[in-house]
Amino acid sequence: MSELLTVKELAEYLRWNARTVYRKAQEGKIPAIKVGAGWRFKKGDIDQWLETGRVEGNG
Repeated sequence: MSELLTVKELAEYLRWNARTVYRKAQEGKIPAIKVGAGWRFKKGDIDQWLETGRVEGNG
């Protein structure tokens, strides 16, 4: 199973502001999973997204 990151953890990983991560997740611009009121990110999906620059399915 792929490691799940929180908004804060992903912001640190990407060196982005947490608000930017949250906004991009809401807009569907990064691969994300909605969990209740929050977001989670599969590290493997993020790494692939960084390599390809595409979002291929959420969830």
